Amino acid sequence: MRNPPALPTRLSDVSVIAPIGTILWLVGAVVLYIAHLSTDRPLDIWFTTCVAGAVLGAIGYVVFLWQRSAARRGSRTAQDGLR
Repeated sequence: MRNPPALPTRLSDVSVIAPIGTILWLVGAVVLYIAHLSTDRPLDIWFTTCVAGAVLGAIGYVVFLWQRSAARRGSRTAQDGLR
């Protein structure tokens, strides 16, 4: 069985994809919060999901930056393959 081809760099570059996804979650939370303030819409599971997505995305991106800086320093405990 052959291995599938690798994704293009623009689709697999974590330093671009992670912040974009985090910002989109944050935009969703802001839109839902504005809808809550301007109408009688309650803050429901959609708002909670957007906030959780933004927080977890930010935490994940910070961990990625931390690991990448460790790899660039030459730390033996850093992950391999981070650019």
